[in-house]
Amino acid sequence: MASLHLLTFVICIAGFLALALATERQQQDLFGQALPSKATRALRLLGWSALLVALYAIVQAQGWGMGLVSYSGHTSLAAGVVFGGLITQSRVRVRVRVRVRR
Repeated sequence: MASLHLLTFVICIAGFLALALATERQQQDLFGQALPSKATRALRLLGWSALLVALYAIVQAQGWGMGLVSYSGHTSLAAGVVFGGLITQSRVRVRVRVRVRR
């Protein structure tokens, strides 16, 4: 059962990361330019698909009642991890720029 939760969590992280990379702001921050619209659509599709796969997996294993509760926890934690990672990455990049300018 623990491996199911780990798998669901990892899939949720991948989904939220793909959705974050599908935003123009993150594309500008990470790549220095916006990605082509085709790539952005592919990232959105990948992100939502990953979240649906995670939902399917956890509901199949635990049923609708407990599965939705588990899924809610996994998505909340995964979104927080991705958001925290993006904030950390942004702050590290700013510090590197400040050091380079000195």
